[in-house]
Amino acid sequence: MNTTLSHQSSEISAVSNNWSDDASSDGNDDQLFFVTSYSDFDKLAHGPRGSEAKMSLYVYKFNPNDGSLVLLNIQGDPQKVMNPAFSRYHPEKNVVYTCTENCLENGLIYAYKLGPDGSLEQFGEPVDAGGTSTCYLTIDRAHKNMLAVNYWDSTLAVIPMDPATGALKGPVKHMYDPKQGKKMVAPARTSGGCNHSDNDDSTIQMRQADPHSHALVLDPFVGTVAYVPDLGKDLIREFFYDSAKGAIALEMNVLPSGLCTGKPDGPRYFQFHPKFNVGYVVNELSSTVAVFEVDRRLLTEIKNAAKNGEDMNRFKGRSTLRLVQSIATIPSAFPNTMNTCGRICVHKSGRFVVVSNRGHQSITVYRVKSSGPKRGELTTVGYYHTRGETPRHFQFDNSGQYLIVANQDTDSIAVFNFNLSNGELKYSGNEYRVPSPNFVCCCPTYQDDDSHIPASNGIPTPAILSRKETSESEESTLLGKDTFVAHKEGERQLMDELEKARMEIAELKQMLANKMLLQ
Repeated sequence: MNTTLSHQSSEISAVSNNWSDDASSDGNDDQLFFVTSYSDFDKLAHGPRGSEAKMSLYVYKFNPNDGSLVLLNIQGDPQKVMNPAFSRYHPEKNVVYTCTENCLENGLIYAYKLGPDGSLEQFGEPVDAGGTSTCYLTIDRAHKNMLAVNYWDSTLAVIPMDPATGALKGPVKHMYDPKQGKKMVAPARTSGGCNHSDNDDSTIQMRQADPHSHALVLDPFVGTVAYVPDLGKDLIREFFYDSAKGAIALEMNVLPSGLCTGKPDGPRYFQFHPKFNVGYVVNELSSTVAVFEVDRRLLTEIKNAAKNGEDMNRFKGRSTLRLVQSIATIPSAFPNTMNTCGRICVHKSGRFVVVSNRGHQSITVYRVKSSGPKRGELTTVGYYHTRGETPRHFQFDNSGQYLIVANQDTDSIAVFNFNLSNGELKYSGNEYRVPSPNFVCCCPTYQDDDSHIPASNGIPTPAILSRKETSESEESTLLGKDTFVAHKEGERQLMDELEKARMEIAELKQMLANKMLLQ
């Protein structure tokens, strides 16, 4: 299915130079990958089919020359760090955060100092996430608060952070509950509930008996609106995030996450395009990607109203999003009931969007239209088998030329070459055994003393880009601190030109390598 809706006449303008969580713009080869694993299946809403991990945290060193990984460290007592399932790397510090997934007890958020040798030093005590099955972490643009999402009871929590060190200061200082205190309707899987890995009608009925928040992404333009996909209610919730108070202050609007066909969509993740006023939502249950146009003017109006202390209730019922396209993630003849979507991300170049399919066992690559009235919309490049089952998560390396896929139910991670010219994936030959891997986090080593960090293609990159200007991720396209964002216009243009040159050189290298293979 590929359904396109008309754009508004206003042109979709570019966002300032910021990348998605999974692709740092520094090009630094000195990067580690932090991989987490499920360790206790009975505590989960879904039912993995791989092996329970005896240790739940893995750290790998990445070789950008051939895409290979070297295992540096394994740790994480599975009784303490149980089912770590989402991780976030700090935008400026060598600190990685991970949260535990447990539908019977509140999740815990751990912080670790990550050493260049792969060592993990626990950074303070774990902080209670305020809800069950913690599944997503976002750091706000001032690095003063972490926003946590709890899938099972759908609650949202704000936890204070030390912006100087990245330490979690806890406990939770603000909570939002879309159920308004009501008890859950559906029981957990081990108490007679359904397996949330399935996608049949009876399972969907139980999964959508309650709200299930699955992510929280702050807008990358002003950092004032929080977007929360609610898988249980087929909605995207739009909140006013009061950054001064560190509070999810007001639910301004809700809108459907798809075409309203009468069939469930199940929105899972939300990603912004790095240059266009466009956002992408992956719908887990309908195996579709919804493309939304973003209203920058309304975002600015919301920001100014908050700054002036105005009554924010006047924004209720007004959406910053407008659906412009819906496109399938799997071939049209493949049964939707046999697939659920996993991750979505936008390639750092802005040219491609990538989605994982759990059931079809594939990565779907889309090309982003770069000009004309449909700029930001998608066309399918192809479907690529992940060499394993249930690709729950994947991550690009810093260069954007390699894709690391976590195949949860076949206990493996596989590395693929990503063609920067056409978006095609090819297996690199590198595959590693990891029990029930569920998340892959790219962690470039930050270096404070170097004035220039050499990029992988030999072009020096200014040290200001040795900091990730986004917060990961998974998923958040949030800008870094103002001191790292408010560049002069000339500096911004220079960064754009450097990035363009780097991408062009990388493409030429790949074309030459392909030509040599054919000779």
